[in-house]
Amino acid sequence: MGNIIADSSLDINEDLKKLGIKFVPFKLYLGDKEYIDDEKMNPIDFISNMVKFDGLPKTACPSPHDFMEKFEEKKNNFVVTISEKLSGTYNSAILAKKLFEENNSEGFVHVFNSKSASVGETLTAIKINELIEKNCNTEVIVKTVDKYIENMRTFFVSENLNNLMKNGRISKFQGTMANLFSIKLVMGTNDEGEIILYEKCRGIKKAYTTLKNIVKENGGNMNEKILAISHVNNIERAYYLKELIESECDFKEIIIMQTGGLSSLYCDNKGIIVSF
Repeated sequence: MGNIIADSSLDINEDLKKLGIKFVPFKLYLGDKEYIDDEKMNPIDFISNMVKFDGLPKTACPSPHDFMEKFEEKKNNFVVTISEKLSGTYNSAILAKKLFEENNSEGFVHVFNSKSASVGETLTAIKINELIEKNCNTEVIVKTVDKYIENMRTFFVSENLNNLMKNGRISKFQGTMANLFSIKLVMGTNDEGEIILYEKCRGIKKAYTTLKNIVKENGGNMNEKILAISHVNNIERAYYLKELIESECDFKEIIIMQTGGLSSLYCDNKGIIVSF
């Protein structure tokens, strides 16, 4: 048996709730207003308030204690975190693991740095669950999932770059010029889990076509893979991209979900994230 534990960057839909993931939420701040990024928070309401907010949105990652509360002594605990390059969450989980192991001789904890976010974490959790259901031992699970993470790719298109600029993910000059000339940036994570720019496109439809082409070029053995799409209150665009990808790619499955609070904050309103 095993527990899957994840920070709230991991996005999920109703079908995936069967995985039984235990969430450790971020805290999100719009000025003095604090949001706990858990199942009680309505992401659509949060996005609406975020769009109206002119200041700098802020986040606070989970503490080691937050993670330790989810560990169970007589079970294998597999933790999935947002990229170490994007947040201190991975380090919090690692410290929690050390503290837990000092006081518990039977429980097992392994922390996976997803080197991604959002649906990249989702796919990692799906892979862990698949291996647990096959009764794989912990060594096999860790080795297989680490390899899966190495081969996984994550890309995103933000229709609004304000939050990425405010939080220093892209330069103010780069974001301002993109907004001014209707340039859409196709961005993603590199092998280290850092956000980098892949393509500049004139217009949103060109950006999605470019994204589809990137998926096609990098999909590998697509009929063995799941592709996941998350959207920031933009279900129409998510299905549009799904149809584009399906027209030229033969993934085993394509799943769609609404972003939670943290992914919504960074990808911003109407943004789309893809992992495979």
